Amino acid sequence: MRITIDPDKCCGYGDCVLAAADIFELGTDNVAHVLDAEPGPGLRDAAVEAAAACPVAAIEIE
Repeated sequence: MRITIDPDKCCGYGDCVLAAADIFELGTDNVAHVLDAEPGPGLRDAAVEAAAACPVAAIEIE
């Protein structure tokens, strides 16, 4: 699994951080950043939940 965020789409709502704080952070630029682009299997559900929670679909999971 690989996680990316499109910074041009991200509006800084922070829903991803609420869903998966081990994977995402909200930067001082008010854009979400990936802390762990390749999290282990134990964080898969949280990553999927975070992507689904993003209101602008800025998160991609491969």
